[in-house]
This record gives sequence, C-alpha cells and structure tokens, in this order.
Amino acid sequence: MDHLLIITIAIAVFALVFDFINGFHDTANAIATAVSTKALKPRHAILMAAILNFIGALYSTGVAKTVTKDIVDPFTLKNGSVVILAALLSAIIWNLVTWYYGIPSSSSHALIGSVAGAAIASAGFGVLHYSGFVKIIMALIISPLLAFGVGYIVYSIFKVVFKNSNLTRTNRNFRFFQIFTAGLQAFSHGTNDAQKAMGIITMALIAANMQTGTEIQRWVQVACATAMGLGTAVGGWKIIKTVGGNIMKIRPANGVAADLSSALIIFGATHIHLPVSTTHVVSSSILGVGSSHRIKGVKWTTAQRMVVTWVITLPISALIAALAYFILQLFL
Repeated sequence: MDHLLIITIAIAVFALVFDFINGFHDTANAIATAVSTKALKPRHAILMAAILNFIGALYSTGVAKTVTKDIVDPFTLKNGSVVILAALLSAIIWNLVTWYYGIPSSSSHALIGSVAGAAIASAGFGVLHYSGFVKIIMALIISPLLAFGVGYIVYSIFKVVFKNSNLTRTNRNFRFFQIFTAGLQAFSHGTNDAQKAMGIITMALIAANMQTGTEIQRWVQVACATAMGLGTAVGGWKIIKTVGGNIMKIRPANGVAADLSSALIIFGATHIHLPVSTTHVVSSSILGVGSSHRIKGVKWTTAQRMVVTWVITLPISALIAALAYFILQLFL
C-alpha cells in the first residue's frame, strides 16, 4: 500500500478518535447544568446529548472549511500529511491528560495550537496564515467574554421578571424548561465542535492530492458526526462534576440562563464560520450567571484553575505537536 495513503488513513482514524474523545471530554458542556439540578437523569441526559450532537454535526460545514484553510494553506503545506498527523496526536494527548485530571480545557485550543505548532516545526513561522489564524484566536478569546456578559444579563433579566413568583413553582417550571435548553446546548455543540475534525481530515485529503477543493465530503461529515455522538454517549463524568458543581451551586433558573447564553454564542460563532471553545463558552456563561446571582457564591478558585489551563493549552499543545512532528519525521 502507498506510503502516503497509509498516513492519510491514519490521520482519518486519529481524527475520528479525536472527535470521539472530544465527545466524552465535552459532554459536560451540554448536560452538566441539567444533571446537577436533576432536570434530567444522567443516563437520559447523555443519550439526548449524543443524538443531538450527531444531528448538530450534520447541520453545516462552514467551521470545518475555516479550519481547513485559515490556519495554513493545505495545498502548499510542506510535509502536510506528517504535520496533520503530529497535530492530531498532540491534541489527543492533551485532551486525555486534561480529561484524566477532570480539567475542562479546550479541545479547540488544543487542536488549533497543535496544527500551528506542527506546521511551524515543518516550515517556520511564515507558514501560518496570520489573518485567518488571528481571526480564529480572537474568536476563541472573545467568545468566553461575550458568554460571561450574556449570562450575567440573561440572569439579571430573570431576576427582575420572576422576583415575585412562587419559588417552588418557578423552580419546577425552569427544571422542565432545562430539558429544552440542554438539548439546544447539545445541538449547538455538534454544530461547532465536530466540524474541527472534519476540517482536519479534509486538510489531509488535500495534502495527499486526494481532493482538489475545500468542500467537506459527505462521508467525512457523517463519520465525524458519528464519532462525536458515540463519544458523547460514553460521557465525561469528571468534567461534568467540575462544570456542574465546582463553579457554583446551580439551580434550575441558573441552568436555563447559562444554557441559553452559551447556546446563543455558539450558534453565532457557527453562523459566521468560526470555531470556538464550547468548554470556555459554557463555563464562562455559568460564571456570568453566578456573578449576577451572588458573586460570593462563585467558586473563583475553580474558575482560576480553569483559566490557567485555557491560557497554557495553546502553547503547550503547539510544543507537543512540534515534538511529535520531529519524532514522526524520523520514522515516516
């Protein structure tokens, strides 16, 4: 079998593994608040999230095309197949490490940083498409800030609208409504996160001269959607605990406000074809809601630990990818 074909098949397999890991790593993004308020039983929540993640992943391909062409040019990338394989291995390693320790780090940061690091190792800093790369980085930075602000505003509105309502009845209604918002959250997660692996596989096909354009093939879309859905079905219980309880004590109204806020930001990013970190967006919306509810009720030490992880993910994943590229070069 052709050497390049073997590498391309390996990339497709590892990309699906990445999507599978992303699914159980980011299960908490969609269902942590609903599980923590007992709006949904864990098993039911995970099943719903898996189905809606799969459907969401088939929704569009705009984010996948951005990943394919806006970080580096896949048509001219030196040793492109090895670069992409090194990036995937790096992102998978970082995701597994953070999952093991229950840290809700960003799969998006890990993948973007890894692609950049491996490409730089191959052809130097000039290989980056700085306009596209900076646009992606800005989206990753700005989206959590927007999520915090929207979460704060949405819950502030809830406090005014429902201030004279019966507490027991209001909580019951919000708990029921949380089933809908958790589903919306799962669908939005699929529309953005699953597309990153689609973009990576498309890059590999272009680098191997198996594709001449940046369109996402249907089999790539279905395979990545399936991997994401199956990964979500496995579930990421350690991160569910962190997001669902270690940031603040979440009540039904808090959960609905956080879900609505983060889904709005993720849908907005998907609409303009930008990859964002669903982990960042969800966690930040919870922080915004918590600050609006009672700022002392937020466990800022957990938030601080999460922010540190977010900051270091890009450079560390880039370094791991560069190292992986040099090691792979010795054997491939």
